Amino acid sequence: MANRDITSIRGTIDFLKEQKELLTIDNEVDPIYEIAGIQKALEEGPALLFENIKGYPGVRNIGNVFSRLDRIAKILGLDDPKKVKFKCREAIRKPMPPKIVEQAPCQEVVITDNIDVMATLPIIKHSERDGGHVLGSGVNFVSGKYCEGGTEICFKRMLFRGKDWGSTFWGILSHLGKIGFVERKGERIPVTININTPPAVALVAGGGMVHSIIYVGSDELGIAGALQGSPVEIVKAKTTDAYSIAQSEWVIEGYVDTTERVWETEEAERVGKPGIAPFMPEWAGYMGRAVRPFKFQATAITHRKDKPIFYTPLADSFESDFLSSVLREACFLELAERLIPGLVIDVNTLPGMRSNASVIYQVKKRRNSDDAYLRNILSAAIDSSPGLQLAIAVDEDINIYSPNDVLWAIATRVNADTDVVRASGGLGVGFLPSRAPGGAREITHGGGLIIDATASYASKQNFERSKYPVDRIDLKKWLTEEEIASIKASQSEYARLVSEMGW
Repeated sequence: MANRDITSIRGTIDFLKEQKELLTIDNEVDPIYEIAGIQKALEEGPALLFENIKGYPGVRNIGNVFSRLDRIAKILGLDDPKKVKFKCREAIRKPMPPKIVEQAPCQEVVITDNIDVMATLPIIKHSERDGGHVLGSGVNFVSGKYCEGGTEICFKRMLFRGKDWGSTFWGILSHLGKIGFVERKGERIPVTININTPPAVALVAGGGMVHSIIYVGSDELGIAGALQGSPVEIVKAKTTDAYSIAQSEWVIEGYVDTTERVWETEEAERVGKPGIAPFMPEWAGYMGRAVRPFKFQATAITHRKDKPIFYTPLADSFESDFLSSVLREACFLELAERLIPGLVIDVNTLPGMRSNASVIYQVKKRRNSDDAYLRNILSAAIDSSPGLQLAIAVDEDINIYSPNDVLWAIATRVNADTDVVRASGGLGVGFLPSRAPGGAREITHGGGLIIDATASYASKQNFERSKYPVDRIDLKKWLTEEEIASIKASQSEYARLVSEMGW
């Protein structure tokens, strides 16, 4: 693909313009409700570049960049969206370490005096129930001795209650949680908050939490480098013992104080209990609740000089689902391959099933023992990924990209007495209300549901799909091309699938 430079969001924007995947909005928009409202109303549409933000002259904003998988494939130079997860798996296997540079676009302007995050950055309000202006687009970057010699990148929700300080939610089950609650407990951990990084960095930062594959000490920036095809550039931070991602649009430098907790919102502080006061819409589709996480202290804001671009992914959105799913699916593929090589041939998360909460495995059994081995893979997926609620397995003849076909397999191949299993009930994440008894949000009961919708190897011959002879007829013998196109256009997605396959 011509002119595809994805080492920065600016190069990516130029590429999206060329591909007619970008809509520029010149009229003034308000970061309070309007940006979020527009993005939600245009789900699965083009990426949106807002050129005129109320109260923030000279600052732009972009959203919905990752709201379609086919667009992500184009960004990564792939001709098929189904190849994205496989490219991510290769990046996990062969990371490309980051490159340190002396000068960087993200440090063209440096603010160290009179820091006022809210007055400088157009942080949005997502909904009328939000507890404040929530920053969800910042990629937390920790490296070196603070990360067992590796690089850690991840999105964390933040809310600035002071001009230069706020809260940052480092969940105890995350890599940063391990660092903050265990390995570096009682310390001030230097960290940079990088906004509008290269797309590959965002895709890796959004897809963690399969710690059996990507563990503390992994080179996550190296995975992003391999994904974009060149090392991610980093630069020494101006005010802390940390590094910034050089091609970011904005960076907030600072440190996380693990000795001090602050309430995320004023209402939460008045209530005095976690998990009660509303915070923001979360990825599961429910209203998140405020807790009392670590304090973040800003020491500098740096940014590009020419019309820096903010970024506003919505936690409950198609963009968030795809940001979370592509690397996560690659991790599930790799997990299955390490456990039982060759059994799993593909993995998918269907829209609406939430990438953090579900996974569908497509398998090709080769012997009787694969019936039992499959359960090992499904159990391992649940146990290795906090928040995973549902793991489904289907045979190779099932289209895992069609919800109707997956439901058909469940309806016709599942024995409820033997094929539906409750996985072990360890700890899980608290953003699913079903896992948060009494409103607690930080430590919750986990577990999940396994559905084996595959035919046993011994009885596979009994599950031969009926096949009508669509491949033996040419509709143009009886209908015009216009008539065929009109009928195809009126069909549902599932009807088109079964009519093309003859099922």
